[in-house]
Amino acid sequence: MCAMELVLVIDSEFRTRRQVCDQLERADFRVLTASDADVGINMLRRETPDLLVLEAGISCHTGWNLTQQIRLEPQLASLPILMMTPSGRERAFAESLDLRADDYVSKPFNPRELVRRVQALLSWKKGQSNQPVRLSQGDLILDLGGHQLTVRNETVELTPTEFAMLTLFMEKPGSIFTRRELLKGALGYSCEGSSRTLDTHIRNLRQKIEIDPRLPKYIQTVYRVGYCFAK
Repeated sequence: MCAMELVLVIDSEFRTRRQVCDQLERADFRVLTASDADVGINMLRRETPDLLVLEAGISCHTGWNLTQQIRLEPQLASLPILMMTPSGRERAFAESLDLRADDYVSKPFNPRELVRRVQALLSWKKGQSNQPVRLSQGDLILDLGGHQLTVRNETVELTPTEFAMLTLFMEKPGSIFTRRELLKGALGYSCEGSSRTLDTHIRNLRQKIEIDPRLPKYIQTVYRVGYCFAK
């Protein structure tokens, strides 16, 4: 992988910004940093980085969480976001994904784990086809070229990870995916402790595509195995 992509790091702590910057630069990434959300959002719009590493809980002056603000802006909506969450918070990772981040790492982070997750998100983004291929199942239409999902004739926004996961499902309807296969296919890796991350992504996807997420028509749970996308 040609690791000359640009990563923006937004974190209020100088020490954390320095650590993340050092690790990513050693892996041949170009890195910019910002200490607050308002400076960061301006840098996002101006520099258009390939990926954002973001401290959990940072909000814009409007009170919006920064991830929410990013997903509302068309030019930034598909930006991969890796959230850094505080250690010792059991719900921190779930909150990160609920706020439409693609993945998370806990502070203090393992340097190699941080780089691996950044590379995985960027590899997925880089591997997306520019061809206008469309997948259709029931009342869902997934435009791979335009990175757009239509549900019952309405456009629905997906995070990059949600898009990757739904692509896997819709390419092989009726197939049963293990949890490891889904993590590997959508995030580029699978490891112990990521199971709850997967469940959060599945829950968010169901909320976006199902008429009743409590009685899913499309994404069905296969007990003790994984998930299946119904034909």
